[in-house]
Amino acid sequence: MSDVRFYFSRFIRRLHWFLLVAVTISAASVIVALTLPPSYESDLRLIVESKQIPDNLAESTVSTPALEQLQIVQQRLLTRENLLDIANDITAVHNQSLLNPDEIVRAMRAQTRVRSTSGRDAATLMDISFEAPSPQAAAGVLNAYLTLILEEDAEFRTARAVTTMEFFEQQVERLGEDLDAKSREILEFKNGNADALPETLNYRMAELSRLEERLTTIDADIENFQGQAEQLLRLAETQNQLSGLNATAAGGTLTPRQQRLLQLERELEEMRGVYSETNPRVVQQLARIEQLREAIAAELGIGTAPQGEATADDGTSENGIANLAQTDNPMLNLQLEGIGMRVATLASQRDETLRRVEELRGSIARTPANALQLEALERDYLNTQKQYNAASDRLSSASTGERIELLSRGQRITVIEPPAVPSAPTRPNRIKLAGAGIATGILAGLGLVFLLEFLNRSVRRADDIVAHFEVMPIATIPYVRSSRQQMIDRGLKLALILAILVGGPALIYAVHEFYMPLDLVAENTMNRLGVRW
Repeated sequence: MSDVRFYFSRFIRRLHWFLLVAVTISAASVIVALTLPPSYESDLRLIVESKQIPDNLAESTVSTPALEQLQIVQQRLLTRENLLDIANDITAVHNQSLLNPDEIVRAMRAQTRVRSTSGRDAATLMDISFEAPSPQAAAGVLNAYLTLILEEDAEFRTARAVTTMEFFEQQVERLGEDLDAKSREILEFKNGNADALPETLNYRMAELSRLEERLTTIDADIENFQGQAEQLLRLAETQNQLSGLNATAAGGTLTPRQQRLLQLERELEEMRGVYSETNPRVVQQLARIEQLREAIAAELGIGTAPQGEATADDGTSENGIANLAQTDNPMLNLQLEGIGMRVATLASQRDETLRRVEELRGSIARTPANALQLEALERDYLNTQKQYNAASDRLSSASTGERIELLSRGQRITVIEPPAVPSAPTRPNRIKLAGAGIATGILAGLGLVFLLEFLNRSVRRADDIVAHFEVMPIATIPYVRSSRQQMIDRGLKLALILAILVGGPALIYAVHEFYMPLDLVAENTMNRLGVRW
């Protein structure tokens, strides 16, 4: 009990400091609570609706989560430009004409409250409230907010959809140009190597086999005609050697072989009038005549020149074909000329065939390298084609997504509760504000008294002597005042208390009226702290 009485006595001695702080703060709080202008609050509720078209039918290209979408809208809504535009149209802040743009923006952000709620298997909601000095201003600001939110949401989603579609349009255009360039490159390569492409390899190999067979046939035909020409030349030579036999046949008797030879020659002339030189019967008849002439020549002792000598003497060409030299037999000359023309034609065909064979062999040799290069070109073309097809599919999806967003069939923000004009002020709660101010003043006064006592280290009672010097005093003698001194001290304290109780509130009121309104100070403080009372 002694400690309680001691501390109470110390509090009474510091009562003027307590009253100074408590009365000042309480008076200021009461004045602020009584002078703060009324504020009206209007509410707006929004919801994020899900897509109206299922994703399995047509998917939108804007896939922003609902909560993220609301956060984006909120950040774009409370920009400096938007808030100043709204404040220029609507007086949304107390004493707006006295504030600079930064203070107006700060005040509007403090007066705006945004709350978002979401959860698993739950709708995503946004509640927006605004506090204004008048009911019409509160509802007007929220209507402006609502217009901006819907415009920002539509613009945001449409811009994303359009940007996505433009991106894939550029991709399709770029890949289309690459595809055309690769097509031209393949076409130029094929045109430049048309004779050595892998797709014609089988045809060229078959053509090479056919030409080689044709070359063999031509060589056989040339050899056959050369043999016929040699036979005709030997026949002419034999006829010249046997010219005497014909004369003998005219004036005398012939041997049986000579008679048989004349008969075979007459039959040969008749066959040539009916058949060609290559006819088997004509060839067989020539062989018989040749054998019979050799036998007659052997009987008469007439030698036959070797093939090479006969060819050289008769003026044959390098292929063993007789030139168009005239012999004694006009029919033989005509046959030799025909054979020569045929052999010349076959030789020309043989040269052309050889040239074509060399070309085919060269093109076949170049085909493997061309096949590798063409395969690389076609592989690049196919890769580009796949990319082009994928980009075209994505462009189609992006076009569908853009259409969905333009028609507002995707995820969107809609209004559940539009803003309404409030019928009564919602702030300030004057009783609560005044009570909080008085309580704060009392606590501040007590805190000041405690601080003063805590900092005062002087000795004021016997316990302090024991605590400081560890010496037990024998006795304590209090200071005894006279009656006159007591009256003077009590009068001074009473005057000081009355001065604090009367002068403090009067001074606060004078400051409010003649220097700076306390309600304006409170508004600025609330705007800076971002709280509303």
